[in-house]
Amino acid sequence: MSNGSADSDIEPVTRREHDVSWSANLEKPRHAADRDLVVSQAKDAVEATAAGTHVNLVTHGDHGRPENYLWDELEAAFEGIDLEIEYVDRCGCGGHVTRVHVGD
Repeated sequence: MSNGSADSDIEPVTRREHDVSWSANLEKPRHAADRDLVVSQAKDAVEATAAGTHVNLVTHGDHGRPENYLWDELEAAFEGIDLEIEYVDRCGCGGHVTRVHVGD
């Protein structure tokens, strides 16, 4: 399993801080094959999201609902930071959308 940061051939989900709300695409075929990559890049996406905005994490449907594998990981990684995590909906393509609000 990959953690995402060690693999130089995997394009990062974000390259800079986002100061407006945005979406991170975590449902490509490589994400379907590697849940650890989804979690790693979701953490990177939240870290790159400015306070007072949100990121929509669009995760691959093969992993099921993100509450079951992603939310606890995010809460642990950002302990002490005000995060509001909510399930938005299932995409027409089968993925899942989680909205993470980063508090001020």
